[in-house]
Amino acid sequence: MDTLAPVAAPADAAAAAALDRLMARGAAFFGSRVAIMGGAMSWVSERNLVAALSNAGAFGVIACGAMEPPRLAEEIAATQALTQQPFGVNLITMHPRLDQLVEVCLAAGVGHIVFAGGIPPGAAIKAAKAGGAKVVCFAPALALAKKLVRSGADALVIEGSEAGGHIGPVSLNVLAQEILPTMAKEVPVFVAGGIGRGEAILSYLEMGAAGAQLGTRFVCAAESIAHPKFKQAFLRGAARDAVPTVQIDERFPVIPVRALVNEGTKRFMEHQAKVLARFQAGEVGKEDAQLEIEHFWAGALRRAVIDGDVEQGSLMAGQSVGMVTREQPAAEIIAELVDQARAALAARWPGAAA
Repeated sequence: MDTLAPVAAPADAAAAAALDRLMARGAAFFGSRVAIMGGAMSWVSERNLVAALSNAGAFGVIACGAMEPPRLAEEIAATQALTQQPFGVNLITMHPRLDQLVEVCLAAGVGHIVFAGGIPPGAAIKAAKAGGAKVVCFAPALALAKKLVRSGADALVIEGSEAGGHIGPVSLNVLAQEILPTMAKEVPVFVAGGIGRGEAILSYLEMGAAGAQLGTRFVCAAESIAHPKFKQAFLRGAARDAVPTVQIDERFPVIPVRALVNEGTKRFMEHQAKVLARFQAGEVGKEDAQLEIEHFWAGALRRAVIDGDVEQGSLMAGQSVGMVTREQPAAEIIAELVDQARAALAARWPGAAA
């Protein structure tokens, strides 16, 4: 025991300093204490969780989703009333009033706008930057990462298929190897998808990432307004339970959504089969059939998150759900992640394992 005592203090101090250095670029970009951003989860990432994350030293992000401009303005103001720390707003590029939503963010003094759900129009990026906001975009491939930076993106998020909600086909492990060596030299790049512990964050920081985005890990934060039944589903869930939705016919593409399997998931498969049969019988046209399939999940996330319908609603969750083991304050989750990363660094200190 005596031989370990002199080592522990310098090891811990050195590890803390090393982690601060690794997170410095991402933290400076957000104006936060640590380079951890909250994933924008519709109905979950609202004023309470966003403010709690920012107050804990991370960077909260409001999920605008389908909000109309007046509703977004209200949510931003309510968040500002709960925190003096920086936070961002995530806007879906397909929103019909994207330009007005950008204006709402700028008018409220939001410093970071995150464009998600597709390649943002050049005009939207220019408007955001002209208004003084930093622009963050999702890059699903290296070629698109380069294009987004040329278009004015100030930072990128690379999100692997391990993430919850709408996902692409490539894992974060592969995306990080493909994109970080090239793009981390250009702009801060944040990694996302399946991250639930500090050691994982550390590994990507050492690969060149500026920080990490986590969503699933924060669903069961004490400040999250998610229904108790929704949280309980996460506490019970394992990585293998969070699976992507499946399309049964290539003529009717389905954008994969990773979620916990429930009765709604099974009904979606049956729904596709019934629509396909009606299409083949000539009872419905191709366009109408596609709309019927896409509309199946309309409102399903709200039903689960807000109303607690965990059987028929959508339980969007990343594969890190198995690492969500209890409800705890956002500040405690952040501290836990940071401590795990520091401990991993401290363990490398000469004599630490003696």
